[in-house]
Amino acid sequence: MVTVEDLRKASRAEGPATILAIGTATPSNWVDQSTYPDYYFRITNSEHMTELKEKFQHLCENSKIRKRHMHLTEEILKENPNMCAYMAPSLNVRQDVVTVEVPKLGKQAAERAIEEWGQPKSKITHLVFCTTSTPDMPGADYQLSKQLELNPSTKRFMLYQLGCFAGGTVLRLAKDLAENNKGARILVVCSEITAVTFRGPNEVHVDNLIGQALFGDGAAAIIVGSDPESFVERPLFELVSAAQTILPDSDGAIKGHLREAGLTFHLLRDVPHTISENIKESLEEAFRPLGISNWNSLFWIAHPGGPAILDKVETKLSLRPEKLRVTRHVLREYGNMSSACVLFILDEMVKASVKDGLSTTGEGLEWGVLFGFGPGLTVETIVLHSVVIN
Repeated sequence: MVTVEDLRKASRAEGPATILAIGTATPSNWVDQSTYPDYYFRITNSEHMTELKEKFQHLCENSKIRKRHMHLTEEILKENPNMCAYMAPSLNVRQDVVTVEVPKLGKQAAERAIEEWGQPKSKITHLVFCTTSTPDMPGADYQLSKQLELNPSTKRFMLYQLGCFAGGTVLRLAKDLAENNKGARILVVCSEITAVTFRGPNEVHVDNLIGQALFGDGAAAIIVGSDPESFVERPLFELVSAAQTILPDSDGAIKGHLREAGLTFHLLRDVPHTISENIKESLEEAFRPLGISNWNSLFWIAHPGGPAILDKVETKLSLRPEKLRVTRHVLREYGNMSSACVLFILDEMVKASVKDGLSTTGEGLEWGVLFGFGPGLTVETIVLHSVVIN
């Protein structure tokens, strides 16, 4: 006689969740970071704020960013001047943009991931969509499902307003789905468009300039599943464990509020210090079961919240410069794309490992860590196991 326990065991996968494919996408429009201060203060009619412009130039010069992709063009901003003011009512216009563009950019990334995966879309059983750019009903998950013509019975999860740590959150959710649903194939999409946060400078809320200097647009998609089919699917990384924690004494360090003027961000200067002072504890908890305490023996996927965070983490843990090389590359070429960043870094790491003829997808190393940092302050920690490159 079949028992509930028999059914439960039969519905679980045998092996760990694996990343089977990665795809990324960015808007075709991009801005040069070296000339962006002149453009930003001109388009927002703020050239009279000379002191703020000097501060902004300093932020851009020290951002370690070369360029950022942005859907917003000069033409769009000229047609919608309220988006260029600091707190002018403009939510309707912003929503009109992101409600269309977020799933559209996500679709581009998803199609590239599906093409790399090489399997029919009919095998996708779950869809996880994450964005900080737009709340809408039906959501971007629904829009993407329709645009990709997924099976109507595909189980969807829509994650809104999590911020920069969400690239780790979606992996944690996908891991649980894959390992607890035998045969499941999860399409995960993170899509971020800064049209909801772009605004002009303000002499009181100077922290607004930090976000204006760092954030860019981008979407990334992955396929996750357990027990890959031999000779058909090519695993890239195994998701070994996942954890989330709120850092102590970090209330208010990063905040975002949806207002008539769009989504406002408030950042405190002690964010890099708070993250670096607590990151070792997260590492120790994650890698104690594996007996690993040499952080330079790992490959690193760290959310590039900004150069100050990376510098502080590198110093605190005595990491060799090459440990954050791929992370810094993504920051330099794309800026901070919020939830999508860590997936871009995973993609770049695989490509670099193959190009350099290394033995594994993790820069030739076996074990790695992925960190997502964001509002809360919340930290997501994912332990990764790389796969041998054939």
